[in-house]
Amino acid sequence: MGLIEQRFQEWTQGKNSIEARVSIFQKIRDIPYAVIPELVSAERYTEILKLNKGSCTPKHFLLGNMFQRLGLMVLYAVYPYRWGEGWDDINVELDFGLDQDYLARLRKMAEEMPLSHHLACRVDIAGELILVDATLDLALGRIGMPVNQEWDGMSDTLLPMNPCGEEELYHPSEAYLMQAEYNEKQLAFYREFNSWLEKVRSS
Repeated sequence: MGLIEQRFQEWTQGKNSIEARVSIFQKIRDIPYAVIPELVSAERYTEILKLNKGSCTPKHFLLGNMFQRLGLMVLYAVYPYRWGEGWDDINVELDFGLDQDYLARLRKMAEEMPLSHHLACRVDIAGELILVDATLDLALGRIGMPVNQEWDGMSDTLLPMNPCGEEELYHPSEAYLMQAEYNEKQLAFYREFNSWLEKVRSS
C-alpha cells in the first residue's frame, strides 16, 4: 500500500461521508504551511506527506486526490493575488525574537514579488460547488492569518488571500498546467518567509 492510500485509510476509516471529508480537510490543513517550490507539481505533491510541510498547490492536489477517492467531483480553483497585500492584517508586533527591521525587510520583499496564483478546491457537495481551502495551519492564526479553524463539511471556507482577479476553474486532468517557475528573488523571499513562519510556530 502506498503512502497516500495508507493516509487515506487512516483518516477516513469508520467515518461517514461528512466526517471523512472533514477529517481529510483537517489533516491536510494541519500540515505546516511552507513554500517548497519543487513540490508545486502534479507529479511530486504527495511528498508533503513525508516532509510534513507544503504550500497551497500540493496541499490542494492532495485534498483533491483524496476527495475523489470519496467519490466527490473536484475542480481546482485558481486565484491571482499579490504577496504584498494583506500584511496590515497580520499582527507583526508579535515579532517572535525578530527585530522590526527584519519584518520590514520581509514585507518589502513581499511587495516586490510578481503576480502570483493561489490554488484551492471547488468540491461538488449536494449539487453545490463548495470552496474548500486547507492552506494555513492552525498555528498561524495567532498572528491574525485567516486560518480555517472549523469546517462543517458542507459550507464554503475562507480564502487566505484577497484575489486581484477572477477565479478560474480547472479539471484535475489539467493539473499539469499549474506548474510554476521561480526566479532567485522569489526563492529568496520564500526562504525568508518560511523561516519566519517556523519562528512563529516555535515561539
